[in-house]
Amino acid sequence: MAEMHAALRQAARPGVTTAHLDRLARDVIERRGAQSNFFGYHGFPGVICASVNEQVIHGIPGSRVLLDGDLLSVDCGAIVNGWHGDAAFSMGIGTITPEAQRLIDTAEAALAAAIKQMRPGRHLGDIGAAIEAIVSAGGYGNPQHYCGHGIGRAMHEDPDVENRGRPGRGLELAPGMVLAIEPMLLGGGDDRVKELDDGWTIVTHDGSLAAHVEHTVLVGDHGPEILTCL
Repeated sequence: MAEMHAALRQAARPGVTTAHLDRLARDVIERRGAQSNFFGYHGFPGVICASVNEQVIHGIPGSRVLLDGDLLSVDCGAIVNGWHGDAAFSMGIGTITPEAQRLIDTAEAALAAAIKQMRPGRHLGDIGAAIEAIVSAGGYGNPQHYCGHGIGRAMHEDPDVENRGRPGRGLELAPGMVLAIEPMLLGGGDDRVKELDDGWTIVTHDGSLAAHVEHTVLVGDHGPEILTCL
């Protein structure tokens, strides 16, 4: 996963299509002898989700050309020896506005805060509350019906990991649990999103920018272990 992210970050620049990024991700997966867990999932046609600007998640890679100033979010996964990984990042293409950079930085801060909560004895509510606090302080929207999840022998397993919550509430975390944590921030402050006619792409209701970041994280005996980074 980390190698795939690094390759995509390096390749994503003005003039490149999202289909090119998809092919690049496919090449990395095949070279490593892994499998894509996105391609064909409920019929999804790509190896990556490539979401641009107002697209929050599940953007379908294709002929769209990335432009200077775009905000790109890439979500991708792989299966290695029967185990699933899932991770996402957001980045600017060329030169982006300070507002777009602040959105990305806040999303990454929310993810980091959530990961810090992944210790034995903490609760799912602690993860959600950590994300919600940072998103709310930034003045951003936080969609209610899309969230993180358990992950292991399947890409999506129980439990759901909401991006909002109350500290000390919900399932207690135990060593060995693996969760995909994925804050999604909506730049206009409106929590509402909508699905496009393609049946996949989720966009902000108000047309504002969005950012999406994610890691697959193990609840270790002594704290969190991020499994999708070097």
